[in-house]
Amino acid sequence: MVNYDGQLYTIEGVAAGLIMLMTAFIVVGTTSVYTPGDTHITDMQLEQMGSDAMHMMNTPNSSAASAESALQSMIKNNDKDRFRATFLSFCTNTAGGTTDNLQYSTDVYYRKASSVNHYHFAESRNLTGGEHAVRVTEWVSINGAGVPPPLDNRVQAVLVEVLVWRD
Repeated sequence: MVNYDGQLYTIEGVAAGLIMLMTAFIVVGTTSVYTPGDTHITDMQLEQMGSDAMHMMNTPNSSAASAESALQSMIKNNDKDRFRATFLSFCTNTAGGTTDNLQYSTDVYYRKASSVNHYHFAESRNLTGGEHAVRVTEWVSINGAGVPPPLDNRVQAVLVEVLVWRD
């Protein structure tokens, strides 16, 4: 008579071992410890702040007159001054009376025919190359009616890329 208990325990042990290995792989792969020595915490905070500002600017209006977000309206109307005021207002809000000296440079990427093109949208000052900038991006849907050249008069998604740095 053959004893199947040994085979069952072997299969159970192999399955348990695979489950433990997969669990360890998932835990080690998703755990991140940030320390000042190996990452730039201030860069991550600056990137998150810029990303939050872009998300707030791209939140659609709740009014019935227009469902466009402020960012859609700025890109569509080529309103660089409003972009400057809104973006810096969202990014430089502090709890104390001090202001944060942030600078930015914005480009808009769009697809035309089979190529991806871009144009410079707005900036607070020229990026000289010595600054340590972080990149913040936001996809914006433009409905196309009356958009400025070089964008087409069609519904399209454009990528707004902002380089943000501190002086």
